[in-house]
Amino acid sequence: MTWTDNTEKPNNPAVANPESIKDMFNMKPEWENLNHSNVRRMHHAQKLNEVIVKKSQEAKLVLLNMPGPPKNCTNQTRPMENSLYQNYPFFADIQVMIFLGFGCLLAFFRRYGFGGMVFNFLIATFTIQWAILVQGFFQFYYDGKIHLGVLNLIHAEFACAVVLISFGAVLGKTSPVQLLIMALLEIPVFGVTEWAVVKYLKINDAGGSILIHIFACYFGLGVTFVLYRPSLNEGHPKESTSYQSDLLSVMGTLFLWVFWPSFNSALTFKGDDQHRAVLHTFIGLSASTITAFALSSMLSKNGKISMADVQNVTLAGGVTVGASVDMMISPAAAYVLGILGCIVCMLGYKYLSPFLARRLRLQDQCGIHNLHGLTGLISSLAGICAILLATEETYGPSLYQTFSHRAPPEGDPLLAELQELIPDLEAGLGRTAREQALFQVAAVFGTIAVAAVGGLLTGVVLKLPYLASPSNDKCFDDELFFNVPPDYNCVNGPQDVAYGPMFSETQTKLMLTEE
Repeated sequence: MTWTDNTEKPNNPAVANPESIKDMFNMKPEWENLNHSNVRRMHHAQKLNEVIVKKSQEAKLVLLNMPGPPKNCTNQTRPMENSLYQNYPFFADIQVMIFLGFGCLLAFFRRYGFGGMVFNFLIATFTIQWAILVQGFFQFYYDGKIHLGVLNLIHAEFACAVVLISFGAVLGKTSPVQLLIMALLEIPVFGVTEWAVVKYLKINDAGGSILIHIFACYFGLGVTFVLYRPSLNEGHPKESTSYQSDLLSVMGTLFLWVFWPSFNSALTFKGDDQHRAVLHTFIGLSASTITAFALSSMLSKNGKISMADVQNVTLAGGVTVGASVDMMISPAAAYVLGILGCIVCMLGYKYLSPFLARRLRLQDQCGIHNLHGLTGLISSLAGICAILLATEETYGPSLYQTFSHRAPPEGDPLLAELQELIPDLEAGLGRTAREQALFQVAAVFGTIAVAAVGGLLTGVVLKLPYLASPSNDKCFDDELFFNVPPDYNCVNGPQDVAYGPMFSETQTKLMLTEE
C-alpha cells in the first residue's frame, strides 16, 4: 500500500530518477561464489524490489504487508539444563544392574552358566524394547505419538527387572522361546497394572517394592506352578554349583549391591527425597550384609558360610527399605529394616522354599519368593507405617511434595499458602494419611492378585508342546542350546564326568566313588 501527494514534487533526486533506484537494487552478485539456494533467494528479493520501485515512484511512505517473523525465532535451549544430565547417571547404573548384575547372579549353576548369563542378555534387550512401546502407550502417549527420552528408558529397565526376577523362578527349566514368550506376555500385564496403580490408586512406592518386587515374584511363582516337574523335587544331578560358578554369581551380587541405591532413588523427587533414598538404601544393604554373614555361619551345621546366602540374602535390605526409602524414617529404622529383611529371607531359603516345593508345587529355583516376595511385603508394611506417622510437624511443607496426593486440591486456600513457600508445588487430592495408607494396602493385594493370575495364564501358554521345553534330564544344561567348548564336560571337576561321552561307565563309577 502506498500514499502519495500529487501536489508536491519530490526534491530527492533518487525519487525523481527511478532508474537510479532500479540500478541500485539491481546490483549483480558474483555468481560463481553463490550456491543455487542463495541465488534463488536473491532473485526473489530483486523482483520484490522492482515491484516496490515501480508501484511507488512518487510515494513518500511505503507500507508493506510482510509476514511476521517465525514464532520460535527466540527458541533458545540451555544444553546443561537438559534432563539427560539428571537422568543418564541413573540409567547407566541400572544398565549395569540389568546386564551385569542379574547376568552374573543367574550363572550359579555349574553347567548352566551360558544359559543364565546369555538368556538374561537376550531377555533384557527384548524386554526393554517391548516395554518402551507398552509403557509409552499407557504413560507417555500424547499428541498421537509416544514421546521418548532417557526417563522412558529408566521406566523400561524397571519393567525389564520385573521379567528378570520372574525368570529366576524358572531358571534352567525353560527354553529361550518360552522365555521370550513369557516376557512378551508379562510386560503388557505389568504395564496395565502399573498404569492402573499410578493413575487411580496413586501410591507411594519409590523403590518399587510393590510394583516391581511383589509383582515379579508372584508372576514368576504363577508360571512355575503351572510348569511344575515332580521329578525335580528330589533334586537334579546338574542342579549344583562349582567354585567358578559361585565366584561369578558373587560378582553379580556385588554389581547389584553397589548400584542398588541408584535403583531405589532414580524416580524419587529430586533433592532431599533422593538424598534420603540413597542413604537409606545403603544403610539397609549394609545391615542385611552383616546379618547375612552372621546367620549363615550360625545356621550352618559346621559353622561355615554358605555362598548361596552371600549371593542372595545380602541384598534383602535393598528391597525392605524400598517403599519408605524417600520418607523421613530414621537411619536406625532403615538399619532395622535391613536386619529384619535379612532374617526373613534367610529363614525362607532354609525352611520355606523346600516346603513350598513339596506341598504347593512351587519350585522356585532362585528363591525369588524369599528375596523379593517376603521382603517386598515387609517393605510395603513399613511404607504404610511411615505414611501413617508422617506429619507436617516432621516434614514441614515438603510433606506435600513427598506425599504429593496429600496436597490440597485445586481451589483450596491452603494450596495458595503452600505455593508461596514452595512455588512449584502442584495441587493434590487432599488425602489424609489414613486414606493414603488404605490405597497402599489396596495396591499390595491388587498387585498380588493380578500378578498371580497373569503368571498362571502365562504358564498355561508356556506349557504348549511345541515351545521346545527341555526334558527333565536336559534341565540345567547348556549343551541343549549352545555349542559348548571341548572342556565343557571336565572343567567343573569329577562330578561332571557322568555326563561326558569321553569316560566309560567303569571310569565314571570309579571317579565318583573316589570323590
